[in-house]
Amino acid sequence: MRLRRTGMAAFAALLVATTASAQLSKEAKRLTQATEVLSEIRNASDNGIPEAIWSKAECVVVIPSLKKAGFIFGAESGSGVMSCKQAAHWSPPIFMELTKGSVGLQAGAQSIDLVLVIMNRRGVDKLLSNKVTLGADASVAAGPVGRAASAATDAQLSAEMLSYSRAKGLFAGIDLSGGTLRPDNSKNARAYGDGVSPRDIALGKTPVTLSKEAKVFTDALGRDVRATTGER
Repeated sequence: MRLRRTGMAAFAALLVATTASAQLSKEAKRLTQATEVLSEIRNASDNGIPEAIWSKAECVVVIPSLKKAGFIFGAESGSGVMSCKQAAHWSPPIFMELTKGSVGLQAGAQSIDLVLVIMNRRGVDKLLSNKVTLGADASVAAGPVGRAASAATDAQLSAEMLSYSRAKGLFAGIDLSGGTLRPDNSKNARAYGDGVSPRDIALGKTPVTLSKEAKVFTDALGRDVRATTGER
């Protein structure tokens, strides 16, 4: 009987370890997808996010494959990662989740890649305060598209966050008003351990070990930091 119990305990431990490994691999996959989206948008020829916007960004949120669920009255939901600029570096990425009542994605699209650029510290503080409703708790506007930001509207210039979407190769600003964005505590706990504050990670107050995938993501973000600071 004791041998049987020992065997069952070993099996349970193996099952838990396998499940934890599978969960971590999901986080690694999400980071890889976010890096691909970020790199492709940064390398867009002349119809991407303006360089002036990148250079002023305080933080960046990348949500690959924001899904549309339901029929007619559905919802958009997705998970992604966020990193904040810390001098000449970017912070370890924290995991974020977005939910939003459906207002219609781009024509014919069932999912989009989403990028949110947080433009000032007010927006950062609000975004890291557990949960924020876009457009109500924090101002958000569809961002200007193109290498020059001279065509930006007053609303875009004063917004705490600018939003961009890409679907089927088309790149555009997107209205996210009414969406709810928050740190994904379960994913962050799996990535960095229990009891670690996502806010402290994003603001560089808590040292953590970066995974290979997280390092690649911050390196991709770091291109514009080096461009604006002269660091090589």
